[in-house]
Amino acid sequence: MKTILITGAAGFIGSSLADELLGRGLRVVAFDNFNNYYDPAQKRENISAAAESPNYKLYAGDIENPHDLQRVFAENKIDSVVHLGARAGVRPSLEDPISYVNTNIIGTMNVLEAMRAADVKKMVFASSSSVYGNCTADKFTEDIDVREPISPYAMTKSAGEQLCYTYHALYGMSVVALRFFTVYGPRQRPDLAIRKFAQKIRRDEAIEMFGDGSNMRDYTYIGDILSGIIAAMDYDKAPFEIVNLAGGRPITLRDMIFEIENAMGKKAEIKQMPMQPGDVDKTIGDITKAARLFGYAPKTSFADGVKKTIEWLDTKG
Repeated sequence: MKTILITGAAGFIGSSLADELLGRGLRVVAFDNFNNYYDPAQKRENISAAAESPNYKLYAGDIENPHDLQRVFAENKIDSVVHLGARAGVRPSLEDPISYVNTNIIGTMNVLEAMRAADVKKMVFASSSSVYGNCTADKFTEDIDVREPISPYAMTKSAGEQLCYTYHALYGMSVVALRFFTVYGPRQRPDLAIRKFAQKIRRDEAIEMFGDGSNMRDYTYIGDILSGIIAAMDYDKAPFEIVNLAGGRPITLRDMIFEIENAMGKKAEIKQMPMQPGDVDKTIGDITKAARLFGYAPKTSFADGVKKTIEWLDTKG
């Protein structure tokens, strides 16, 4: 039975991935620091089902502390790592950039060093579409120059990709760096737009719409992201790749609000605000490479994904 280490394992994507891997008969070693970026109780709830499995082992630790990671590798024979652990969010990174550097760059270095010491050769690294900055291309392809990030968060994710390449080049590690495009769905973080907007609509509170509503995001449903991660874990034809995982069709902010209203059967009150520093105008992911390398094909339409997210939120009361 293969053993997969997931960092950031109690978060939105990490906990969803753990459930999927356990369902496929794999052993999961989960690592998370349960920080207070949002309520740790939600993270505990995220992992509650997985924690019942005999094939699930949880470590509370911090990727900024190399000793925490060394313990995990010493006590388990890890076959591969899915490195999702990070400080998330563009806007908060403007307020506390040093923390983002410490977690997303130094923390990633610590994970790679622990892998090197334990002779673990395979990683899937969670990067972000934010590395593209205010790209003007019709579609964002992986060969676009990403040396102009417009937030500390984006810079740290780009640096993480470069660290992964360095460890591939020096120590023969096989790494697939996945650039996620705006992931949404059940267990979504409370600070992310779809969940936050839906909760405000439910409470009859105004939605703050930054900009004129024409800015676009390539939203990707969690189920499609999981299929992409698992395909990247299985991919073994090249030692280092950077690959977009996107939904395949960008959605304007106004259309996103409309789909939430439609799923909830309730209109939103909108308060228009100026664009925020660090926000990009659009993200449009070209998924040709993901399709070519490992057959990635998103299956969930945005309308269906929003409906599933709202149904999950309804269970939260």
